[in-house]
Amino acid sequence: MTLNEQTILKALSAVQDPDLHKNIVELGFVQNMKIEGTCVSFELKLTTPACPIRDRFKDQSIAIVKSLGATEVVVTLTSSQGRVGDENAATKAPQNSHIGEVAHVVAVASGKGGVGKSTVTANLAMALSLSGARVGILDADIYGPSMGLMFGIDKAPVVHDDNSISPVEAKGGISIVSMCMFADSDKATIWRGPMVSQMIQHFIHHVRWGKLDYLLVDFPPGTGDIQLTLTQNCPMAGAVVVTTPQEVALADCRKGIAMFDSVGVPVIGVVENMSYFICDGCGKRHNIFPAGGGERIAQKWGVPLIGKIPMEPAVAGCGDEGAPAVLRYPNSESAKVFMQTADTVVRALAVFDAEGDGVLKNFNYEFEQLPVEEA
Repeated sequence: MTLNEQTILKALSAVQDPDLHKNIVELGFVQNMKIEGTCVSFELKLTTPACPIRDRFKDQSIAIVKSLGATEVVVTLTSSQGRVGDENAATKAPQNSHIGEVAHVVAVASGKGGVGKSTVTANLAMALSLSGARVGILDADIYGPSMGLMFGIDKAPVVHDDNSISPVEAKGGISIVSMCMFADSDKATIWRGPMVSQMIQHFIHHVRWGKLDYLLVDFPPGTGDIQLTLTQNCPMAGAVVVTTPQEVALADCRKGIAMFDSVGVPVIGVVENMSYFICDGCGKRHNIFPAGGGERIAQKWGVPLIGKIPMEPAVAGCGDEGAPAVLRYPNSESAKVFMQTADTVVRALAVFDAEGDGVLKNFNYEFEQLPVEEA
């Protein structure tokens, strides 16, 4: 059989994307094909470098082309920048805003404090980075910032003459901006709402993030003014809501999901932190809190439960020691769950991008337009 591009593309159409339900040729992934005798090379341009099934695509493609008679097949994995079908992800942003260089902004939120939301943010960011993505973290908790401690950051970002900020590069190559870099850690930030909103807007638009695949925004707890400022000024691609199995946390988790539903930001899923305890002596699992809370929330609101993070003595202190568990203990149960959860986030965002439905790109509600839940 004579090798030609049309024959090869027809054969490669057998490789299906399980999330987008289309083949790699239809999706435009196969690019820059070259055929020299029985040697074939081409690129697979995926939607993200962190695509969890990229190796499967590559292996299947090589096997198919070799079955056509090729003696050598070279497949190079690349990725595109920005959302599928959305060349202007920044939407309504100030002219000098830098947020347009970020492909996906992902909120990590909770209805209440103390559920380990920042721990989840740090580890998801590290998991994405280790998967090959360019990642940043915006610590939006002005009153209680924690990313500096979790990544062991002891320096301030560079502030330029135009008041724009260059983020600090932390472990794993993750770019981070946090209020803790600008304030004395021993002093309280005693600001009224308008001052906080102004700082949040500055963090969103005037940080030189560069070309990031994912910017994770560590939301403060609650559903108030700061959260509205973030959703009004950021083109949120999706949200991850964190809870614990306790009923008091689940009640507030419901409010967090309802908030994103009200402002049109799709919820990727729920992460249940402190889901169970793993004994470091016998390795047995113990439910510290009543089990099944995350499943109940997911079923009630029709969103998936994308991760159940255990409590492990060996990794419990990672945040205090400045190194996320995914980096320090990559073989731990916690790290494995975080990696799987990050893969789920990547695949969900790819589906949101392809469908384009439900992803809010021009949010500009007035306060009186916001839906109010009946008491």
